[in-house]
Amino acid sequence: QVQLVESGGGLVQAGGSLRLSCTASGSIFRINDMGWYRQAPGKQRELVAGITSGGSTSYADSVKGRFTISRDNAKNTVYLQMNSLKPEDTGVYYCKADVVRRGWVSVQDYWGQGTQVTVSS
Repeated sequence: QVQLVESGGGLVQAGGSLRLSCTASGSIFRINDMGWYRQAPGKQRELVAGITSGGSTSYADSVKGRFTISRDNAKNTVYLQMNSLKPEDTGVYYCKADVVRRGWVSVQDYWGQGTQVTVSS
């Protein structure tokens, strides 16, 4: 099995910063794309940022210039540095990893349990 564990959420004032981490563990052969999603109350889950195994990144328009996604392949960890936070960034943040398990050939999606980010005005 594969587990993703997130950390780093919390309560911050508008304009502040937070850094989220997500580490994958278990029977992992390779991790392809990794990403961060968020879900605000009453809204659908949306992609915030993604990163390929080679380090190419993509961002939602709403976070460009404020958030930075990075990863450490040796540690199976993805990070999300969030600066200049706004109240509209509030939500539960989930990491996702596209994983090839040892002994498998197919790619499967795994999700973390989510971490709450609350930005006060």
